[in-house]
Amino acid sequence: MSSHVKLRKEKVGIVDYDTQIKEVRCQLVDQLKVLDVQLEQKSQQLQDLSDYLRRRGEIESEYSRSLEKLAEKFTSRIKKKEPSSHSSVAQVWLALLSQTRQDSRDHNGLSENCSSVLIQPLTHCLEYTQRLAKKSKDICTLLQDGLLKVTTELQTAWRTYYQYHSDFVCAEGKLREAEKQEEKQKQSAKKLERLIEKRQGKVKEIHLKCSKARNDYLLNLAAVNSSMNKYYLQDISALIDCADVGYHLSLSRVMQAYLSRRWRVQKSLSSGLQQLQDAVSGLDQSRDRDALLQDHYSTFSMPLRFPYQPHDGDQVSEVSAESEMRCELDTRFRQIQTRLKAVTQETEEAGVSVSAARTSLLDGIGDDDLEASQEDGAENNTVKPSAARRRANLQEIENVYFTKVREYLVGSSLVSKLQAKHDLLKVAVEKGIGSFGRVRRNQSAGNLIHNHKLFNGDMLSFIQASGQQIPIVVESCICFINLNGLHHEGIFRVPGSQTEVNALRDAFERGEDPLAERSYDLDSVAGVLKLYFRSLENPLFPIDSTSQLLEHAQISSEAERAAQLKTVICSYPEPVIVVMRYLFAFLHHVSQYSDENMMQPYNLAVCFGPSLLRGDQDDDVVTLQPQINALVKSLIVQHESIFPSQGQVGGPVYEKCMTLEQDDWYDRAKLFLTETLTGASTPASAQSKRPRANSSVWLNHKSCRFQEVFSDVCIFFFFSFRSQPQSSTEDITVQVDKVGLISFLLMFNFSVQQGVKNMF
Repeated sequence: MSSHVKLRKEKVGIVDYDTQIKEVRCQLVDQLKVLDVQLEQKSQQLQDLSDYLRRRGEIESEYSRSLEKLAEKFTSRIKKKEPSSHSSVAQVWLALLSQTRQDSRDHNGLSENCSSVLIQPLTHCLEYTQRLAKKSKDICTLLQDGLLKVTTELQTAWRTYYQYHSDFVCAEGKLREAEKQEEKQKQSAKKLERLIEKRQGKVKEIHLKCSKARNDYLLNLAAVNSSMNKYYLQDISALIDCADVGYHLSLSRVMQAYLSRRWRVQKSLSSGLQQLQDAVSGLDQSRDRDALLQDHYSTFSMPLRFPYQPHDGDQVSEVSAESEMRCELDTRFRQIQTRLKAVTQETEEAGVSVSAARTSLLDGIGDDDLEASQEDGAENNTVKPSAARRRANLQEIENVYFTKVREYLVGSSLVSKLQAKHDLLKVAVEKGIGSFGRVRRNQSAGNLIHNHKLFNGDMLSFIQASGQQIPIVVESCICFINLNGLHHEGIFRVPGSQTEVNALRDAFERGEDPLAERSYDLDSVAGVLKLYFRSLENPLFPIDSTSQLLEHAQISSEAERAAQLKTVICSYPEPVIVVMRYLFAFLHHVSQYSDENMMQPYNLAVCFGPSLLRGDQDDDVVTLQPQINALVKSLIVQHESIFPSQGQVGGPVYEKCMTLEQDDWYDRAKLFLTETLTGASTPASAQSKRPRANSSVWLNHKSCRFQEVFSDVCIFFFFSFRSQPQSSTEDITVQVDKVGLISFLLMFNFSVQQGVKNMF
């Protein structure tokens, strides 16, 4: 690809994202306009050349005077249509008209040839040039939509990061205020100590959320810049090349046939024809592309890189792998690495296919009757009977070629985004230090004594009886997937183990939270979540409103569609709205990782649509399914506009950056060590007493080296022991138990380093 694009250096300093994205949008619109103008110019060139040859056949008998008028006519037209003569096609035109003025006599022998043989290939060239330009424009629009999508995701991640960092600054200020009060008031020291401890915990929690949000923001920032770089440096040139496929070849072949005839008819014109031959040989698609890009430099130049804009006082400017995020980022890094390898291989294969399809397309464009016109004899000037068939085959080859081009460009764009995230995560994981944090507890699991069924029951009755604003199965499964499965390929699409699904369902039905006790397969957890909504006695969306929702989903205007859907949903009971808002915010969060998990909003809609909506008994389920999928997709994409905010309808809301609780790590470490060293699972009776934690974070370490794993665990327990006060005899006993475990871990770590394999 040509290195025509250069970074703009007019602006210095931080640029507001909204302004910058608005400029990018305007630039993308201008690009489509330029491509349209370029198509008009090429069409006009072909039409002009066809007119020229037709007219030339008519005036060959008039010799010099008529030819001179013709040359003047098209010279003036070219000056109006093409103010610059940088392109190779324009050079051909200049040489052709110059030769026409010079050779204005003895062209009667060209009359029949110009009127029939040379016109037909130009007509075909005009047809497929317009088709190729349309298909190229469609791909360009697709790529531009992808750019706008990643910039929108960048804005969302940026705002989320700013929000969490603002909360962190606020919490830190309250902590400092409490510390100042402690220094002034020594009488109520105990109460202030508890207040300070509470605010310290709050500061740590918000700081962790802020770090996660910043990581997501930085990853999106890298993806946007990489996408912009790839689009402006590679995709634009590739699309212009696609639109020009065969255009220069056809023009060259027509002119070659014309020259061949001229050389045979009038050898005395060898000097002028040689000049025209040189101009035709200079037809260069790449040079014309570069000239076009240079003539419209401001339209096709790559915009400024999106700068990192930290919140006030934030000094961290790289992806952070501190605390428990190390395991999460390590898992995400490995998933992206696997995905990147697969997509890279697919893109390379697509690139090979593009080259093969391009060669076939050029061969098809070159398979015409121009060769016959270069031979002597009238019998060679007839059109082959299979010409219509060849044109049909050419259109098939065109479709294959542009399909491969679209796959290659879309795939290479995905590779550039994944590569940017991969590189940042690789550096972060290599620098990360193993430390651990805290996990959110299920706030809805408090009241489990009730007589209402969880599965195959009425959700509204269950919520009212249990006091759980979000049913335990919904919150627990969503929390588990948030911590472990956002990057899992095929989440919700790939079925899990039916045995595990049944076991999880039975445990939740008994009022337990099995995901707090041990690790389960992600696909099984996703299957339980879908099973819960599918098995409800009354679907999440009331049946009597299904037809109204489907009708509103057909509205073309996004704003009006969201407003109508919100009106219907706001008529539901508030507990149902709270669950809907929580679920669809989570599904939207999952769709934001579609580059890694392959679950776009429509794919999620296909998986959840049958579980959330049902038609009347008389309705045809198969007929309604496409409409239901479109409705659920709209709810996922526009969930912020459709569902009431927390200020309008109280209740819990889904949080993107869920974290880990420090109190749960000790028991999870014991469980991990037991399962790792003995290979046996922990009895259910013992599991039921453990607090909830993210077991997969521990289990993910099984794939690592034992030395690294146990070193990190020892460090954690050592600092955990130092940070907890000993306020009672029972606490001292627990601390002693921890010291014993720490000693055991240190001994085991030492034995692993020394290579002692049979210690146990």
